[in-house]
Amino acid sequence: MLRKITAQNAFLCFMLIVLGITTSCKKNDAAADADSSVSESNTLQTPTTNRDYLTRDSIFLYAKQTYFWNVGMPSYDAFNPRKYSTSEQVVTAIRALSSNGGKDKYSFIDDGSVAGQLGGVGGDYGFSANFDANNLLKIKYVYANSPSAAVNLKRGFTITKVNGSVVSRASQADVDFLNAAIFGSNPSVTLTVEKPDKTTAEVTVNRGTYAINPILYTNTYTVGAKKLGYIVFNSFTTNASALLDQAFAKFTADGVTELIVDLRYNGGGSVGTAEVLTNLIAPSAQTGKIMYTTYYNQTMQNAQATILENQKFYAQGTDGVTRLYSFFDYSYKPTMAAGNQESFKKRGSLNVSRVYFIVTGSTASASELLINNLKPVMDVKLIGRKTYGKPVGFFSIRINKSDLYIPQFQTKNSVNFGDYFDGMTVDKDVVDDLSKDFGDPAEPLLAQALYFTANGSFTSYLKDNSLSSTSAASRALIDNTNEKLNHEFKGMIETRKMNFK
Repeated sequence: MLRKITAQNAFLCFMLIVLGITTSCKKNDAAADADSSVSESNTLQTPTTNRDYLTRDSIFLYAKQTYFWNVGMPSYDAFNPRKYSTSEQVVTAIRALSSNGGKDKYSFIDDGSVAGQLGGVGGDYGFSANFDANNLLKIKYVYANSPSAAVNLKRGFTITKVNGSVVSRASQADVDFLNAAIFGSNPSVTLTVEKPDKTTAEVTVNRGTYAINPILYTNTYTVGAKKLGYIVFNSFTTNASALLDQAFAKFTADGVTELIVDLRYNGGGSVGTAEVLTNLIAPSAQTGKIMYTTYYNQTMQNAQATILENQKFYAQGTDGVTRLYSFFDYSYKPTMAAGNQESFKKRGSLNVSRVYFIVTGSTASASELLINNLKPVMDVKLIGRKTYGKPVGFFSIRINKSDLYIPQFQTKNSVNFGDYFDGMTVDKDVVDDLSKDFGDPAEPLLAQALYFTANGSFTSYLKDNSLSSTSAASRALIDNTNEKLNHEFKGMIETRKMNFK
C-alpha cells in the first residue's frame, strides 16, 4: 500500500539533507530555501557535493526513520550506502536486511512512472503477456484506448515472434530479450500473432500515452433464479471511482444478488479506490463499523521521524489557510482521529450476499486489502491461485529526481488480521486459462463461480487444475518465467488525506 500524499497537494519539494550536509531546492514560486539536518552517528560519511552520494545517503536515512522494519537496522557506518554503485543497489541492500525478517520483496525506486499510472495515465504499449500451460506466450489483457487496442490486439492472441525473433523461454537470454522488447523503453515493438481462429498477423505497436480504464469487462449472468454480476478490475487507479459507481449502478438495476470481482492481474494502487470498492460491495449494516487500521513504525507514531520535515508541500490547514507543510506534520498514530483507522461507509445500493474474488499470484496489495476488509463481514470465496502477499504499504519519498518506495505501514482488518505475507490461500485452486476471453462462461475461473452459484459448491473434477499435460515441475518453471515477465505494479498507494497533528 502506498500513501501517496503528494496526489492531493499542489507542490512537493525535494530537500536532500543528510548528516549535517545540507542542499536545498526552490519550492515552486516560493522564495525561501529551508535548512535542516538529520543526525546519525558516523565516521565514514564526509561532506560532499556529489549528488549520487547524497542520494544514496538519503535512501538509507529515510529508511532508518520511516521503514516499517527499522528496528534493528544497522548504523550508517555499518551499512555505508556510498559503497554501492547505484541507488537501486542501495534499495536492494535494504530489502536484504535481517531487520525485515525476509519479508521485504516490495521496496523499489522509480522514475515517476508509478505516479502516472496511479493517476490513470499509461505510457507504454497497453498490453501484457504471459506463458500459458502449453508454453505459449499469450496476451493476457489489453487496455482500451491504448496503442495495442488501436492495432486490434486482444486477450488470448498467441505471440509467436517478437521483432522477428521466434518466442522462446529456453534460456535467461530469451527471457531478457522479451523483457527488453515488450516491457522495456523501446518506442515500438513488432509482434507476429496467431489469433484463436488460427489466422496470423504482424503488427507494430508504438508506445503512447493513453487514459487507463481499469475496468476491462462487466456482465450480468442469469444462473437459475439468481443474477450474478461480473467485473474485471485491473488496477486501483485514482480515476476509477466514477467508473465503478457506474458499473455497480448497472448491477443494481439488473437485480444482482451475488458478485464476481476478477482481480487476477490487479497488483494494487490507490488505497482510497480500494475503500470505494469495499464500500460498494460491503453490507449496508456495516456502515460506521471499523473497516481496517493502519499501523506505522514506532518512530513515526512517536513523531520522531524528523527527516520527513524535508518532504514539503502546500496544503490547506484546518483553519482554511493554505501554507507550507511537511510529511512530518501528519499524525501516524493508529487512530481514527489521526486518519489511520477507517470505517465502512456504504456506497450505492447494491446488496449482495456473497462475493467471489478471482485471484492469482499477480493479485496484490490494494487487491488484498479489499479482500481482507470484506472477509470478516460477508461470505467471501477465492478462486484461482494463492495471492502475492503484500499487507504493507508505502508513500513515495521524493529524492533527487526519483520516488523511493519502502514499506512504511501495515493494515489490519476489523478483527485485527493482516499477516498474509505469504499470500491468501484460495477456496478453489484453478490455473488461469489465457486462451479464453474475459466473460466466457467456459473460462475455468469464471466457470467455478457460476457453478458454485448454481450448486452451492465448487466442482471436484480432476481436470479442474490441469489445462494440459504439463507436469508440476514444468508448470513451476513456467510460473517462474512469468514472474520475471510480471511488470504490473504491486502496491497500495494512499490517496486519502491524513490528519495533521
